[in-house]
Amino acid sequence: MEDQIKTLQQAIQHFGDPENCRKFMVFVRWPDGVPRCPYCGATKLTWMANANAYRCYGDHPKQKFSLKVGTVFEDSPIGLDKWLPALWLLCNSKNGISSYELHRAVGVTQKTAWFMLHRIRLAMQAQTFAKLGGDGGPVEIGEAYLGGEAKNKHLSQRPVKPEYVTEEWKAWKDSTKMKTGRGTDKVAVFGMLDRDTRQVRAEVIPNVRRDVLLDAILSNIEGGSKIYSDNLPSYKNLPTLQFVHETVNHVTEYVRGEVHTNGIENFWSLLKRGLKGTYVSVEPFHLTRYVDEQVFRFSNRATKDNPLTDADRFTLAASQISGKRLTYAELTGKVGETETF
Repeated sequence: MEDQIKTLQQAIQHFGDPENCRKFMVFVRWPDGVPRCPYCGATKLTWMANANAYRCYGDHPKQKFSLKVGTVFEDSPIGLDKWLPALWLLCNSKNGISSYELHRAVGVTQKTAWFMLHRIRLAMQAQTFAKLGGDGGPVEIGEAYLGGEAKNKHLSQRPVKPEYVTEEWKAWKDSTKMKTGRGTDKVAVFGMLDRDTRQVRAEVIPNVRRDVLLDAILSNIEGGSKIYSDNLPSYKNLPTLQFVHETVNHVTEYVRGEVHTNGIENFWSLLKRGLKGTYVSVEPFHLTRYVDEQVFRFSNRATKDNPLTDADRFTLAASQISGKRLTYAELTGKVGETETF
């Protein structure tokens, strides 16, 4: 793959040939090079080039199937010559790509492009559940709040500068139930960064209460690891849970030796830049998928120890398309998730 494709232009040219699309899909779906029927698992198949599909000789109703069956591309009328370049674009655009950009780039409607991007984000979800901080390695943790800016809110919902905080303003604030700081109405996202592996985990959480944060920490971080965080009170019980915990007070300092959260703050900066600059407006209902997208790019970015290329990220994401399904009704919240086979 790396020898053949290194740029977006080469990807578009390469996947413009249906035979190249077929070979690539076989490569990422069946590493041993033997296609299998998604319904019965049979390997006795015939490729019908005119129909762009395989035929299985097993005794079941759906004997013909395309390479998109059993993947996030299933039931899409869009050809692989557009799906694969779209996958390349989302994996390798540092701040993401909007549905309007994609619809102009590959020649589909904006609504179709929006649906395509969400299906690709599903494929980009992390496949491994190994815990962070193995062998006591340091892990940075932190939370971010995502939502509209205060300047765009109604006057009653805007925070004010300290010099304007008067007794009259406090009384007015109490009467309007305005929330500021960590009491904001923005959506909370919790993140963890393993400094050794440079892998990050992030998830949308209902709030930043102690039980919610500790549950996420225990589920994702190996016991005995060093944890660095800010001085949020919800983290105070970490030493009793077999973690080595040190904090940094951002009111007075940001770095104290190895104790800092600059790595996870870097991730928040990239996430917010994409949401604000590229996507502009994101519904909380869909926020999890946008977080998964940025987690994928951040965890698979090129470093000195692991010089991944655009082709590497593309191939990795393509290898995760199988066994996942997202319908438009699910995406818009009309029905629950579809079971995959």
